[in-house]
Parts: sequence; structure tokens; C-alpha cells
Amino acid sequence: MTAGEPLPDCPLCPRLVAFRHAWREKEPDWFNAPVPTFGPRNARLLVVGLAPGLRGANATGRPFTGDGAGDFLYPALIGAGYARGSYGARPDDGLELVECRITNAVRCVPPGNRPLAAEIRSCNTFLSRELKALPHLDTVLALGGLAHQAILDAVSVRRSAFPFAHGAVHDLADGLVLVDSYHCSRLNTNTGRLTWKMFRRIFTTIAERHAAG
Repeated sequence: MTAGEPLPDCPLCPRLVAFRHAWREKEPDWFNAPVPTFGPRNARLLVVGLAPGLRGANATGRPFTGDGAGDFLYPALIGAGYARGSYGARPDDGLELVECRITNAVRCVPPGNRPLAAEIRSCNTFLSRELKALPHLDTVLALGGLAHQAILDAVSVRRSAFPFAHGAVHDLADGLVLVDSYHCSRLNTNTGRLTWKMFRRIFTTIAERHAAG
């Protein structure tokens, strides 16, 4: 965690608050709160998704843990050296991130896994704080177009200046690099829009840049 994480009962988005409360009643043993960032403060890489999955991070309390997207993301991180251990789809599996952190543009689970534009804007303060709080950060990976836009908003860069494209590498201000990937959701991986080879290549590109400098 970093300073400025949303509180467990963050009131900023009424629709998300109501949805969170409803699921606290249905599943009282689930996390059902804004999901905190995962990973060490010395991270050079920040991975940014869109929002917690209902039965994934919303249930477990760790980003991309317990759903199909995590089954894709964590093995890729391990393979590229940004994580060690074994991913067991639960927060006590012992997996550790290495110079990497993971967060979401929206910290609370949205109905239908789709946050509204106003909710992304409301939560952008936390993403902006996260980006500023990491002293060694040099690379941000956007998983999907909406995460890409949220990152640009968080660093006050015009969206039109850096259009989203899978595999694109954007040089932002102050040495920060933004890398784009399609989101590793079941929808994208099951349809072949995002293959394992494509996704692994993203992390190879990032790791090669880190090794070079």
C-alpha cells in the first residue's frame, strides 16, 4: 500500500458503494472493498488494469487474483522476472512481485465489470498519487484502452497525443514510459484477440528495456 489509498468505505461513487454493500450482504466473507495496490515500493513497473473482477479481486482483496485474467497475468510476470513463487489464485499463495506493482484504474468492483466514465474520473486521484509515490518507477503497463486513458489523465497528458495500440511504447514526460497491451480478460484470451505469445512479448519488451538501462 501507499499513502492515499481509498478507505474501505470510500464514498466517492454512489453506484459502486451500493454494489459493494449489496455484495457484502451476499458474500460476507469476501473482501468487498476498494482493492489496494499490490507490490513493493521500489517498483520500476506499474501494471494498471481497469477494475477488480467480481469473483476475483473483489473476493480475494488482491488485484487480478482469483479470475481468468490473473491466470494469464501472473505467469507472464513470473516468466519475465517480475514475480517469484507460484500463483495459487489466493492472496496467501506466497507469490511476491519483484520491482513491480499492480493496481486498477478503478479500485471498486463495478456492476457488469464496466465502470462509468465518472467513476474512472473519481478514482483517478488514487492512480495519480500512486504514480507519484513510487521513486523508482519508469514504466507503466496499461491493460486495455480505458486503463491507458486513465494513466494519461493521471499524469495530465492529452489523450490524443498518445493513442492506444497493443504493443505501443509511448515516451511520456520525465522519463516515464507507457506500454500498451490488450487486457488479459477471458473475453480477449478466449477469442484469440490476445494470445499468450502476444502477451509474453509485452513483458519481454519491458524486461529488455530495463536490462538495457
